Amino acid sequence: MTASPVAAPAAGPTRRGVPVRLEALRRSFGDTPALAGLDLELAPGELVALLGPSGCGKTTALRVLAGLEEADSGRVLVDGEDVTDRPVNRRGMGMVFQAYSLFPHLTARENVEFGLRLRGRPGGQRRRRADEMLELVGIGSQSRRYPHQLSGGQQQRVALARALAIEPRVLLLDEPLSALDAKVRVQLRDEIRRIQLEVGTTTLFVTHDQEEALAVADRVGVMRAGRLEQLASPAEIYLRPASAFVADFVGLSNRISGYAGPGGTVRVLGQELPLVEPAAAPVGPDTPVTALVRPEAVELLPDGDARVLAASFLGPISRVTVSLPDGTPLVAQVGSDRLAELAPGTPVRVRLRAAPVALAG
Repeated sequence: MTASPVAAPAAGPTRRGVPVRLEALRRSFGDTPALAGLDLELAPGELVALLGPSGCGKTTALRVLAGLEEADSGRVLVDGEDVTDRPVNRRGMGMVFQAYSLFPHLTARENVEFGLRLRGRPGGQRRRRADEMLELVGIGSQSRRYPHQLSGGQQQRVALARALAIEPRVLLLDEPLSALDAKVRVQLRDEIRRIQLEVGTTTLFVTHDQEEALAVADRVGVMRAGRLEQLASPAEIYLRPASAFVADFVGLSNRISGYAGPGGTVRVLGQELPLVEPAAAPVGPDTPVTALVRPEAVELLPDGDARVLAASFLGPISRVTVSLPDGTPLVAQVGSDRLAELAPGTPVRVRLRAAPVALAG
């Protein structure tokens, strides 16, 4: 596993978060291991997103941190304290899940007040805090409405306000946006990041959405089979994946056959490209390899021996699929203003930018 140094994000207001450490966590369900010695550290005020395929252990890690699952072995430390054996209600965690779990018979304000009521806060103090949190998440004007009178996005904002109202030491977000439509999801993810930066709470965000993880996190942890494959900034995860699994899982990659070249390089489509991990180069030149090449590293030039098959319009950019002379399909990312010159059947020449590539496992 490759991890960048743990450090609180440089920008933003004064942070009140606490450090969190998961040490050698193991958890199995029957004969199936969910966590296989997981180590993870969050800096005070940091937002770490866990990303990975279904069954990789990301939700189990969050639930063990919350106290909703008991680890078979390992430790959970929050602000230097070992909380491994503490019950959920003594860990100081705020939790937001995919299901909003709002009380239907309580108004938005009363839902936000609920955790404060359990903690014995006076009525006036509860109402002031609830109103502050509803304003923070942008729905102060909806405080007297019941859940059925709110949209899905508004209900999730209430759930977030409720989690923040108790001033948690750690905020846990488990697929909080997956039940929302695409436009609301983007709006709310940006709001969550804004609020997290403003409040400064250390946050663990579990998601299956790659774009979501890359957009909001200080660091992204890519998990596989109960372990971290890589923990790094979003840019490093995407541009310098630590393994073929990370390169293949995060973003879109073309698989192109080539050969090992000299000095930690590969020869692909007649070009010599550097490797992300030169040490991963196979021993011996001319060894067959498969390189993982991002669509944005593929350039399409006029008049070549490849041919355009199809194009997908994605707004300001488009993805164009071409067929190489040997029939191998290749996806390129281009500006949508070029679509007119890249109609199906158009001959093109393929050139690869000299960006580092990973090798498929």
